[in-house]
Amino acid sequence: MAKVIQVRNKCVGCAYCVEIAPEFWRMNDEDGRCDLIGAKNHNGLYVLDIFQDEISKSQKSAEICPSTCIRVELKSIGF
Repeated sequence: MAKVIQVRNKCVGCAYCVEIAPEFWRMNDEDGRCDLIGAKNHNGLYVLDIFQDEISKSQKSAEICPSTCIRVELKSIGF
């Protein structure tokens, strides 16, 4: 199983991830940053397990992110 990882405090709130994958991302009206829906907070890293068929959209979100706060890990990172 793969994981999407967000360093949320680096998010600039551009919402490109929301446009590409709204099933995973939403804008937070309180602070203007994007939230990874359903992610668990691990000391400031927000981590979400995803299935194989969800990897492509997640990688596209990571590639387009101007603050490089999103990454996709294809193997377990120990959380």
